Amino acid sequence: MANTQAFPKNKVAGVKRLPRGRHNNVQLLLIQSVDHVGKQGDVVEVKHGYALNYLIPQGLATIATDHHKRMVDKHKAKLQDIHNARMAGLRSLADQIARQSVTIEANANDEGHLYGSVGAQEIVAALKRNEITITTDQVRLKGVLKELGLYTVVIHIAQDIETELKVWVVPAVTEEEGKEQAKAK
Repeated sequence: MANTQAFPKNKVAGVKRLPRGRHNNVQLLLIQSVDHVGKQGDVVEVKHGYALNYLIPQGLATIATDHHKRMVDKHKAKLQDIHNARMAGLRSLADQIARQSVTIEANANDEGHLYGSVGAQEIVAALKRNEITITTDQVRLKGVLKELGLYTVVIHIAQDIETELKVWVVPAVTEEEGKEQAKAK
């Protein structure tokens, strides 16, 4: 005799039914962020076919069990701790920069107009001499500095962290002037 086993209505060929959400769609936990669906760690509801034919086989989602949710919560907590530590370090860097004042020597005429200009690269180099490392795209100038004087420059450290730096642009000392100053001392 042939083995004719009747499957219960909630099981199909040995596969458990996927959990349903409020809108009678399949409830899944996203392993990776998926455009137009959700971010990593979100519990989302999607159509049955989309879940079975794309998200689960591609490894983008898994069944939203309590165990998986706890694992994701622990992972999110670790990531949040790492993010908080990074932001604290960036805030301390911003405080350190705010306490700084850099001096940049440039060639200028008698009226105080520079022959060239002072830009972000010169400011980054001056900070590097003080053992502070930033990139040129973090320096927010409203234009190049073309005259001698004191300028307040905004330094963009991170998304919500900005600070101000005092930049002194002074005339460059020539070799002759340096020798005269050395004799005067």
